[in-house]
Amino acid sequence: MRGQLRRSLLVRIAAELAFLLMALQCFAIDPVAVSNTSALRSGLSVEEIVARLTRNNQQRASALRPYQGKRSYLLTYRGFPSNRDAEIEVVARYEPPGNKSFEVVSSSGSRMIQTKVFSRLLESEREAADAEGQRETALSTENYAFTLLGARPSPYGGCYRLWVEPRREDKFLYRGEICVNAADFAVESIDAELAKTPSFWIKKTRIEHRYRKVGQFWLSASDQTISSVRLGGTATLNISYSEYEMR
Repeated sequence: MRGQLRRSLLVRIAAELAFLLMALQCFAIDPVAVSNTSALRSGLSVEEIVARLTRNNQQRASALRPYQGKRSYLLTYRGFPSNRDAEIEVVARYEPPGNKSFEVVSSSGSRMIQTKVFSRLLESEREAADAEGQRETALSTENYAFTLLGARPSPYGGCYRLWVEPRREDKFLYRGEICVNAADFAVESIDAELAKTPSFWIKKTRIEHRYRKVGQFWLSASDQTISSVRLGGTATLNISYSEYEMR
């Protein structure tokens, strides 16, 4: 009974994290070169910033080329009914407009997490990479309301700080702060929480997502997702991205 409950909890967490990753990947690519000089413009309204973000996201989607990269997943669960850890390394491949494939090259730790959690995580992300799923989770005025909080320096010439509020309580959307690069109008970082918990077992999920510049493209650099489980446990998923190759 305890084993069945443990598997149920971790599989539910896996489903939540998989859809979260799908939402974050919707705007990870940017074909425009970045200026390292200050690009912040005074007087831009939130409507103008979001309009440029939306327009550039559409350009990014059409310019996206096939690519591959390495990912390292580390999932740590602490709490009822027992602690568990596991790690895998994956080669991820993307073919426009929405085909993803994953090759697991190494794994360690809990076999239950590897077979019941990581496998579902990868399968759900692969299935969710279609046009309809991306439209429903895109960072757009259809899905979010935006408020301009200010600006701050960044390694890429500065970024605009925006608060995003989902227009509906949806477990695939989030609320929190994003930073939009002032030169490219691409997202540099996300610090947020899921708008709606995906199940009774999950109390809250915190997201930290970072991008970096690889050549002429914005690509994922790291994710940390922390989910608080109602019975007192905490699941922490860390993903690092490396060795990108554009084709």
